Amino acid sequence: MGDTKLKIAVFLPNWIGDAVMATPALRSIRDGFSESVVVSIQRPYVADVLVGTGLVDRMIDWDPRGRGCQASGWRLARRLRAERFDAAVLFPNSLRSAWMAWLSGARRRIGFDRDGRGRLLTDRLPTTSSHKPHPVVDDYLRLASCLGCEPLGRRMELATSEKDERAWDRQRQQLKGRPYICLNPGGAFGASKHWPAESFGDLARRIVTGTGYAAVVVCGPSERDEAKRIVGWADDPRVLSLAEEPPSLGLTKAVVRHAAALVTTDSGPRHFAPPFGVPVLSLFGPTHIAWSETYVETAVHLQLAVDCGPCQQRTCPEGHHRCMRELTPEMVFCELGKLLRYARAA
Repeated sequence: MGDTKLKIAVFLPNWIGDAVMATPALRSIRDGFSESVVVSIQRPYVADVLVGTGLVDRMIDWDPRGRGCQASGWRLARRLRAERFDAAVLFPNSLRSAWMAWLSGARRRIGFDRDGRGRLLTDRLPTTSSHKPHPVVDDYLRLASCLGCEPLGRRMELATSEKDERAWDRQRQQLKGRPYICLNPGGAFGASKHWPAESFGDLARRIVTGTGYAAVVVCGPSERDEAKRIVGWADDPRVLSLAEEPPSLGLTKAVVRHAAALVTTDSGPRHFAPPFGVPVLSLFGPTHIAWSETYVETAVHLQLAVDCGPCQQRTCPEGHHRCMRELTPEMVFCELGKLLRYARAA
């Protein structure tokens, strides 16, 4: 395919962090087919990741659990078929995504040949072992290359909307002009990724009493109570949270964008920092760092060497959760101090 007027479907990853890591590949597709129409198909909660980036022309929500709605099942398949896609690029490795791409009637269907879905694809890429940790950002770039796009590097992209910027400006007034460090305790993967709220609270207190920074705790819908516990444990007016705000991925992006640094578990928002040039300290427990490596100089990973990990399990199979519980606030604060040399004015 050359740079002709085509219509290309991109099936986005189902995880927020993975969607951010797909942006280098999306940039390759966008620039390689600048005259074409690029349409993303994604879970509704992923859509806000790409808002404002210009990486796609249109978005179509896909909600497999939305029975009877236009974004699921045969209704979605008919809608996609009406689009008459020339090509579909599948970032997810699921059989379901390959089946939907096949139902769409896209002439080319590009994806990794795994989990019995090869017959549904026209362009089958040999997959790296799913058991050997490796950067998924490189897998995504391989998909774009198969479409005929030139790799442009691993730089991730994000943007914020004026609405979200204004919302954060209003909330930020509580900080009275202080620069701040963002704390993200989330982890949709499972409880094994969580760092104790008491540890986050202790870290927040150390930040506000030992540096010139305030602390702002971001949270998703399921982490509101945890964010409140962190603020309560820190017990300092310079520690704020978004727990009382309506859940918003866009607002979280705005908070991260203007932070001096981000301290986070291995969850989606940790990937919000590098695109905005914000230093990030990620706390790893049960997951292999290699899966989500993005080769960013200002991204520091902290992981304890325990004999049972990294186990890749959603909950600790041993019941002790040592990999995260033995990461002390002292250790994290020390690493944060080193990381802050990269901090810029917010």
